[in-house]
Amino acid sequence: MDAPSPSGQSETAAGPLPLILTARFDERAQAWFEARRRAYYPADRNKVPAHLTLFHNLPGDQIAEVEDELAEECWRLDPVPARATHLRFTGQGVQVVIASPSLEQLRARLAERWSLSLTPQDLRPYRPHVTVQNKTSAENARRTFDAFCAVFAPFDCEIEGLDLWRYLSGPWDRVADFGFGAAPG
Repeated sequence: MDAPSPSGQSETAAGPLPLILTARFDERAQAWFEARRRAYYPADRNKVPAHLTLFHNLPGDQIAEVEDELAEECWRLDPVPARATHLRFTGQGVQVVIASPSLEQLRARLAERWSLSLTPQDLRPYRPHVTVQNKTSAENARRTFDAFCAVFAPFDCEIEGLDLWRYLSGPWDRVADFGFGAAPG
């Protein structure tokens, strides 16, 4: 069971819960991704909104430092262009691949800054995507991928900021949001 620590962080017996950092799309793109995720993702496993993850497991005991660095980084940026370019079949699902050189540069700066705290998953080469289906049978995933490929058309969108979440063993709890161009708090 999660309990607030004296610093206000949620913890388990193992320590502070990990943090997840995602990119926030413009409203139109987010609605598009969310509609596909609701349609294709197994409902009993769909615990979080459609998202583009930058980091999967930042240290929960460093939340104040992470928030300060994100605020400092994000206020300097304008919304960044992105493009949903194509679909990727994963074997158990489908991803929409996202191209955004500006977002990739931001992530690289943050990864360099946090390199000593990153898990092996977050140290792998970054492949930005939004998962619209996962954890399903290979047959169902292939059917979804083939049908989706027949109607998918690449589209442009914007990334308006970053969202920091606390992982709650399934669902996530939004900790903070950092709009690009918003003055640090």
